[in-house]
Amino acid sequence: MKFSTSSKESVDQTHAQLPSQEQPILMQADCPEQLMQNNTQFIRAMRNANPEVWDWNIDTDEVYFSPQWKAMLGYQEEELENHLSTLESLTSSQEWAALVEKAEQYITNRSGCFEVELRLRHRQGHFVWVRGSAFTLSNSAHSPPCHLMGFLVDITAQKKAESLNTWTAKILEMIAKGASTVSVYTEIALMYESRHQGLRCSMLELDGDTLLHGGAPSLPKAYCDAVHGLKNGPNIGSCGTSTYTGLRVLVEDINLDPKWADIKHVALPFGMRSCWSEPIKSSTGKVLGAFGMYYNHPALPTQEESDDLTSAAMLAGILMDRDHNQKRIQELAFKDPLTGFASRASLYIDLEAFISHSAANNQRFSLLYLDLDNFKDINDSLGHDIGDLHLQTIATQLESVCLSSHFIARLGGDEFCIVAKEASDTVLASEIATRYLNAVSTPCYLSGRKHTQTSSIGIAFYPQDGTDSQSLLKAADTALYTAKDHGKNQYAFYSKALTKQAEYRLKVEQYLREAIENQSLSLAYQPQIDLRTGLCVGVEALSRWYHPELGQVSPIDFISTAERIGMIQPLTELVLKTACTQAVNWQLQGLGSMRVAINISPNHFLDPDFIPLIKRVITDTGIQASNLELEVIETVAQTEHKNLPVFAELKELGVLLAIDDFGTGYSSFASLKHLSLDCIKIDKYFMDDLLTDNKTQLLVGSMIEMAHNLGCSVIAEGIETLGQVEILKRLGCDIVQGYLFSEPSCHEGITALLSNECDHDLI
Repeated sequence: MKFSTSSKESVDQTHAQLPSQEQPILMQADCPEQLMQNNTQFIRAMRNANPEVWDWNIDTDEVYFSPQWKAMLGYQEEELENHLSTLESLTSSQEWAALVEKAEQYITNRSGCFEVELRLRHRQGHFVWVRGSAFTLSNSAHSPPCHLMGFLVDITAQKKAESLNTWTAKILEMIAKGASTVSVYTEIALMYESRHQGLRCSMLELDGDTLLHGGAPSLPKAYCDAVHGLKNGPNIGSCGTSTYTGLRVLVEDINLDPKWADIKHVALPFGMRSCWSEPIKSSTGKVLGAFGMYYNHPALPTQEESDDLTSAAMLAGILMDRDHNQKRIQELAFKDPLTGFASRASLYIDLEAFISHSAANNQRFSLLYLDLDNFKDINDSLGHDIGDLHLQTIATQLESVCLSSHFIARLGGDEFCIVAKEASDTVLASEIATRYLNAVSTPCYLSGRKHTQTSSIGIAFYPQDGTDSQSLLKAADTALYTAKDHGKNQYAFYSKALTKQAEYRLKVEQYLREAIENQSLSLAYQPQIDLRTGLCVGVEALSRWYHPELGQVSPIDFISTAERIGMIQPLTELVLKTACTQAVNWQLQGLGSMRVAINISPNHFLDPDFIPLIKRVITDTGIQASNLELEVIETVAQTEHKNLPVFAELKELGVLLAIDDFGTGYSSFASLKHLSLDCIKIDKYFMDDLLTDNKTQLLVGSMIEMAHNLGCSVIAEGIETLGQVEILKRLGCDIVQGYLFSEPSCHEGITALLSNECDHDLI
């Protein structure tokens, strides 16, 4: 590189300085010849003292490279010409241009310091990073620099470490930000390949015992396809063996190593001769895959390559751990862990997809909403663990029916949804619903007992019953309630009338809470008449609810709603306190000691606060325990052991116990055997044809005789004619109640009735 005369003349003429400072070195001498001789001696001394020294004669472009410096680049002494063009040939054009520009500025301005980093190409093709520093030499204080002399230090290891840290940080950022697995695999492979000339990297994922191609940007696709799907084992190449053993596997020569004997034919055609594999493990030590390093020549890893193999597997492990965690999170979100069916969230997504597809193709499909009948009884009686096992059994039974065109999801609890794509009409939907009903009712065993589970299904069609997932699910759910109301163990289709019923039911739920909290419900009382004396000996308290918007709400509706929404306990407490207080008031008014009968929900027998509630009501109202009669249905009074202690405690309190609607349930006689009851109430069902059917008279007579033999009194409900009264008298019935004597009336009406009773009896 030649400088112009004007450039040289512009050099500042200053005193000689040390090499580390800004000015060129000027060797002291009496004449220019002596100075040049001193410069030559200084240069020779520098070359001999430091093997990293280099010297550039600015006038001739002759460059001195030390033998050690040439060896650093893989060359012999005589293989590199001592000329500036040699340096140019060993670096890139861009870096060379930057080097020349910086050298010119330094030599011309003779200020600052000269330091540069560049890459020099090694004889084997890879680059060696060097840091060059230099100072100038001049023959006199008035002459321009004649030499640029300094040192070249190998900083490859430092640069590799810096590059590795920077690249690793980039990869970790990609993982943290959710970059695609393939892109991160590629980045990891390219990073380690850049550190070792000729190296090719591969990442394989392990799915069970199967190797799956993850990423290998520099390996042939044909090879990646060949190893994709291989089963791992003790002699399945390097990666297959390392994933099988969980240990590092180093194969120096693929052609000779027995671990490659069965699959070397897929590697050798692509030039691969050595392969080192490190198992990729999760944070818990589970083997997730393998990181492989390949060379096209037989080799074992150097220490640096060995360390890189370890760090590469750890980095890939972070990525695979992320993917496994994301997959697990997705499974938890979109897959029901108990049954393996799709979750509620998954149903919403897939249902919208079904709707979009059906809308685009003008197709219809049906949605089946399935709910197990009386499943709560299993959880309550046998425990939730048994209930969960039962749900898994039901899932297996549902799966036995499921076709490829069906999609099953568990919404939670004992509710399932089935999308049947082919069920476009009521006939097909009925057939499919029947198959699912039959599958659920297949006998199974619960805690060693044979059990037959039934279910109910509501069916809605797209698009006539709903054009989006929310409306379609609502329609199917509404139809399900119809199936339940009609006796369960059946299916029902949706109709608009059902929507009105569902809306009404929802309003009942909303307003009932307020009514109970505000105590705006009322009681009606129906008298119970002693057949021997004709006098009123008690009343049955019946809940009534009138709402300004809903009108008179049926007790059947609001009592079942109270049970469903968890308000039955405060409702019962309100009824107990009101009825018992009224009975005490009648007694205080001189109308006699009045027994009051109150229906009790089966749910109370599972409530630990039920007995304290009864005690509290007796204490607060002042009623005699013997004047409080609790009526329960037969299913509560059966031989369930969990109910027996509750009955025993009630009897200890002196409360009367009666079975309501006797004869319409099952196991009635077993109920009477195990419990100390005071009364049975024969259902109105038997009274309706008592006058015309001899068999009915025989049955009623048998029930009365049996009850008397067990020490129970008998009440007949639904009496509407004197003829019924005469027959019941003849059969020995004790007490009757019905419209013949009085409809359910407010307490004022009963007060008037009791007052009139002083003048004459009611029969």
